[in-house]
Amino acid sequence: MSQFFTLKVKQIERLTPNAVAISLEVPSELKDDFQFKAGQYITIRHSLDGEEVRRAYSISSATDKESITIGVKKVEGGKFSVFANTGLKEGDSLEIMPPEGRFIYEPTGMTDHVVAFAAGSGITPIMSIIQSVLDANENNTMVLVYGNQNMEETMFYERIGELVNKYTDRFFVQNIYSRAHEDDSLFGRIEASTVNYILKNKFKDREFSAYYLCGPEPMIDLVKDTLENNKVASETIYTELFTSSDSVSSEIEIQNGLASVTVTLDDEEFNFEMDRKKLLLDAVLDQDIDAPYSCQGGVCSTCIARVTEGSVVMEQNQILTDSEVAEGLILTCQSHPTSSTLKIDYDDV
Repeated sequence: MSQFFTLKVKQIERLTPNAVAISLEVPSELKDDFQFKAGQYITIRHSLDGEEVRRAYSISSATDKESITIGVKKVEGGKFSVFANTGLKEGDSLEIMPPEGRFIYEPTGMTDHVVAFAAGSGITPIMSIIQSVLDANENNTMVLVYGNQNMEETMFYERIGELVNKYTDRFFVQNIYSRAHEDDSLFGRIEASTVNYILKNKFKDREFSAYYLCGPEPMIDLVKDTLENNKVASETIYTELFTSSDSVSSEIEIQNGLASVTVTLDDEEFNFEMDRKKLLLDAVLDQDIDAPYSCQGGVCSTCIARVTEGSVVMEQNQILTDSEVAEGLILTCQSHPTSSTLKIDYDDV
């Protein structure tokens, strides 16, 4: 089941005119539940205008902090993001699911040289990764390539500056602004030329051990393709989508008909029939089964389950690797049954 805990809002800090940092107090009895790895996210459940809203937000604080901090950028039409920026107050309580996610940095015990490409609110998990990289080993270095419209809209601008001053010889930032010219920054967006400039010019003598890409899908695809064209090993590239394409692959063909579905969750079995054209997670939730989920857009990993019998087709998959899909793992929010009988297991992931 989706287990949520009530956490109190400890502090709200205005980052930009359209973004806030929200720090959540973690009680001592929940410390173990809310331990996290750099890059992970939490899911917030909150009722707004009588409707339950769930949203996933990456943790931006260092792993050794007693509180958890997230950055929330106001999105036009976004229910929770607007509320977080205009209505949420210090002392309020929010229901929070413990941290999860696969976009993580774990110290190797060796010297790591890491580079991150982030755009807009894609900086939020990178903030935690930066601190973890720099704290893990005194020889580690970190390069951040960070794209925004202008300095005013740059989330965590002051905190990044503090880290640059603290780790002068180990943390390097290349800002890119699409609507402003600033000293020591590039003008435009993160492009293939930007990646080549970092790899072949500015840091040509550095061999990076890991590459973290976070932001909108077009930026991630462009940077990833450019890295691979530069012979960067795909297993060293880590990606986290903050927005995904709404289009369904033209190769997806969903047949008419019903599927008999068995769901295993918390050692219980649930059985029902569903229309194959319906998304599996939607059908599960319609049965009042308390399955885990968050974004419902295929950009987090909360709703993963394993197919133990039958088959599905996914509209999109930017999270699971080919080997994980081969093992039967699926994103239920993106899946349609393609067999008359389908069994999935949320416990075996």
